[in-house]
Order: sequence, then structure tokens, then C-alpha cells
Amino acid sequence: MKLEHERPNENLDYRKELFHLYNQKKNEVTFLEVPPMTFLMIDGMGSPNDNPAYSDAVGALYAIAYYLKFAVKKSTLEIDYKVMPLEGLWWAEDMRLFTLEHRDNWLWRMMIMQPDFITTEMFIEAVNAVRRKKNPPRLDEVHLEIYEEGLSAQIFHAGPYGEAERPSIDRVHQTILDQGYRLRGKHHEIYLNTPLRTDPAKLKTIIRQPVEKAK
Repeated sequence: MKLEHERPNENLDYRKELFHLYNQKKNEVTFLEVPPMTFLMIDGMGSPNDNPAYSDAVGALYAIAYYLKFAVKKSTLEIDYKVMPLEGLWWAEDMRLFTLEHRDNWLWRMMIMQPDFITTEMFIEAVNAVRRKKNPPRLDEVHLEIYEEGLSAQIFHAGPYGEAERPSIDRVHQTILDQGYRLRGKHHEIYLNTPLRTDPAKLKTIIRQPVEKAK
């Protein structure tokens, strides 16, 4: 997705630039076309709770994301931008096991959206620099990739994750069916604040589900 970047020392907030993608009214299900966007990504398996592999994956993502932010600010681009929120795709090989009781079977892909001017060369340089400085676990598993989600429905969820999300998920799924669509692709969550620093009751999440016309 191309955005204009013409002013030196520009300070960009992509949550505002991409308002319809990263903001959602409460108590409303919205259908929207999600364009191709570039993400830092890392894959894994298992419950996110008390899982060192999950924590290491998220740490590696943020280490590269923040390195790129400061490198771009100091470069000839002279662009300062806010690091985007963490996002997660969640699924299971057997979707009958995609339940809270079988979280150890969950597959996930954690992601952080990147500006379109971040190149493969810049990404490789960032990985090498982070390796020299911190070398966090799972660093070499992070990759840069374009993800195209297409037509999707989304809803805002306030509060804890897990079972507390069920009414929001059920509502967006039912709306999809009522509007003549069916689910496709992977369950997508956008974490607008950080659980490590936020009271569970105050967590804010966008739940997104790709759709297609029902046959």
C-alpha cells in the first residue's frame, strides 16, 4: 500500500494514515477491503500463555521494528514514524482443534506492519545490526513479507483475551453469515495496547476475519 512521504523529518502515525484498518467503532461489525501490506513476521506453535517461544518471537519482532524506525529517522529519508501494533494470525491444522481447550495445537504468525519504503536490504541490515547488539532468541526466524488479506469483516473487542473474546468472535462470524459471506483464511487479531503493561479489563483488540461470498 503506497502512502506519500514528501516532507523531511516527517512524523508519521500509520494508525491515523490507515484509520479504517486500525480503528473500529464499538458495537459494530465493519466490512472492508484490506490492501496488500508489508509485515515483519515470525511463525510458531502453542499457547501464547507462559510460552517462552512465543515471548522470544515477539521480542525478536520488536527488536527489528525499533531498529528500523531509528535507522530510517537517521537516514537520508529523514522520516520518523511510530512502530505499529502487534498483530497475530491464529489457526490450527485441524480447525476442530482451534479451541481454548487445545491451545497447545494452535499455530500462529505474529506480525508488525512496516512502511512501504522498508526494503529487503534495509531488513537484512537491521537483522545483522540487532544480532551484533543484542542477538535475541529467534532473531533469524523473522522474515519480511507482503500479506494480502482482501475482503474482511472486523469488530472491536474490549477486555481480556481468550474466552472473554467469544461473544465478539461469535458476533462477527454471525454477521458474516447473515450478509451472505463465509469465513476464509486465518483468524486475525490486532493488539492496540500491550497486555504486559495493561490491565486485562482495559485491553483493546480488533478482531478481523477474511471472508468470501458464499456459494
